[in-house]
Amino acid sequence: MQPFRLSAIELLSAYRSRRLSPVEAMASVIARVEAFEPHIAATYLYRPDRALADARASEARWLKGEPMGPLDGVPATVKDNIATLGDPKPVGAAASEMAPEPADAPPAARLREAGAILFAKTTMPDYGMLSSGLSSYHALARNPWKLDRNPGGSSAGAGASAAALYGPLHVGTDIGGSIRLPAGWCGIFGLKPSAGRVPIDPAYIGRVAGPMTRDVADAALMMATLSLPDARDYSSLKYEKLNWLGGPAELKGLEIGLMLEAGCGVLPSSQARAAVERAARDFETAGAHVEPLAPFMTQEMLDGLDHFWRTRLLDEISALAPGKRETILPFIREWAESAEGFSGR
Repeated sequence: MQPFRLSAIELLSAYRSRRLSPVEAMASVIARVEAFEPHIAATYLYRPDRALADARASEARWLKGEPMGPLDGVPATVKDNIATLGDPKPVGAAASEMAPEPADAPPAARLREAGAILFAKTTMPDYGMLSSGLSSYHALARNPWKLDRNPGGSSAGAGASAAALYGPLHVGTDIGGSIRLPAGWCGIFGLKPSAGRVPIDPAYIGRVAGPMTRDVADAALMMATLSLPDARDYSSLKYEKLNWLGGPAELKGLEIGLMLEAGCGVLPSSQARAAVERAARDFETAGAHVEPLAPFMTQEMLDGLDHFWRTRLLDEISALAPGKRETILPFIREWAESAEGFSGR
């Protein structure tokens, strides 16, 4: 048995039946990371010794039949920009102040409370502003399937870690594709939850945290934990105890909008369009009502969003200490500085 290949659900079943211990699982993941990390540069703050100590504590709980939570002993990672107690949070940028974070952000806190072993954080580009692993602080993350290829971003290290079998559970963040792009490019499952479903801190309109896993069932398992409430996020939704691991939903009568044209930007490829049309037919066969929708995104809206992000990043980097701004990747810095003349800044 190669534990690093097992899903979280399979690991938990093996712990419960004593066919496998968390120590064996974590040791297997560590061996995997140390074999592949020199090639893909997916992790930050990798701590194998602490992970093994946490695994031994988990093993003792399972032997007593007293797991601390639904993810006890399962290896997991969180993205660089999700705060972890006592650690710096560079958000991919060498310009960041490397002060220790005062507390775990909600996704990290919920995973620890559930017993998951946070053995590393994962890399990202400067401020999450690229769909790649290019960073002024971290080494360049690579796609495990082909090392001269981009893993996508901004949850670059999380996507690469999941594809490289660095354990089953990984958390990324997403505004405009930062979970979904690396999930697609690395051949894994990624979910951008509804805004507010997973509490985050600092609260941030538009950004969400979500699971990046090798299968849908593990993502559902994670969502049951990640969606638990946290008062620090004023923008979070009212907590609902959803049956994330329930059986297939009843699709009869479900209304689904089908949009096949982009309105602006890049049109879907013929393969992507065919996949969406096939999914629509499957939903209709299952009893859903599928209705074509006109594109809603306009070039003016897209330009406005671009102006907003330039302005927001400019305000952030304007507060940097002298000399720090020059350490940001030049094209990201120049993109932000182009907002100097925007009206309404």
